[in-house]
Amino acid sequence: MLFVSALGLVLSATASPGFAQETSEPATPTAPAVQTPAPAAPASSEPAAAQPSVPETAPVDQNAVPFAPADEAAAPQATEASRTIPHNLSPWGMFMAADIVVKAVMVGLAFASLVTWTVWIAKSLELAGARVRAQKAVKAIRNARTLEDAASALPEGKGPAAIFVHAARQEVAVSSDAGTVNHGEGLKERVASTLGRLEAQAGRRMSRGTGVLATIGSTAPFVGLFGTVWGIMNSFISISESQTTNLAIVAPGIAEALLATAIGLVAAIPAVVIYNVFARSITGYRQVLADAAAGVERLVSRDLDFRARPFAVAAE
Repeated sequence: MLFVSALGLVLSATASPGFAQETSEPATPTAPAVQTPAPAAPASSEPAAAQPSVPETAPVDQNAVPFAPADEAAAPQATEASRTIPHNLSPWGMFMAADIVVKAVMVGLAFASLVTWTVWIAKSLELAGARVRAQKAVKAIRNARTLEDAASALPEGKGPAAIFVHAARQEVAVSSDAGTVNHGEGLKERVASTLGRLEAQAGRRMSRGTGVLATIGSTAPFVGLFGTVWGIMNSFISISESQTTNLAIVAPGIAEALLATAIGLVAAIPAVVIYNVFARSITGYRQVLADAAAGVERLVSRDLDFRARPFAVAAE
């Protein structure tokens, strides 16, 4: 027990700073120290553990620059730069930064949208004017007593209804010699056939240009989707090349791709709506033309009755 206590005292003395300074000086002969025996510890107590020695720390230089690994120093700067990558996310900026294929898709869809609105303006004006002329012609036909009166009220070239009147007048003139044969049933059939073809021709003429709207409305979303797929493929390629999945790197490419889909919907939705509006309007216009054709047929039938009246009186 005495040996263990003495060893602890020696270790404590060697750990102190004073002892380190004393050891650096040359040793001088000194008188041997008289070791006094330490008091004995009680029998029931455990042996005291030796105190660990504390190594002396070197003085810190205030002018020294703290060392940092190159990778650890550059990592925060790279992360900060990747978070703040300058990129213009306005529609024009995304268009200018997009791939050439995505640009071509956007330009094509923008042109399709321009065609849609051009057809809407031109066809709306044409349909409105044709409907007004047809309604006036129907009113003139209803007020006329004979086919000649209707022809006088509707000069030739003033719309499809006027064409109906002059076509029926021409057919009656051609069939004047056979007008009273079989009570004029053959003439009525020929006039009805002529008016039917003219009515169909006028309807087709009015529907001209609406097929473009149907094409744009059905294909524009898929064209925009093609641009989106192409742009997202480029984004994945940039991820592979940069070896990073940072959102600041891939967000511009994905935004440019989605812009193509947005432009496709902008071109498709108005085209579908305008096409449906024109389909209903053209159907109504054809109904007005059908009323005009029916009025002309009534005038032809009336003229045939007027022609047959003298013969009926003579027969009586």
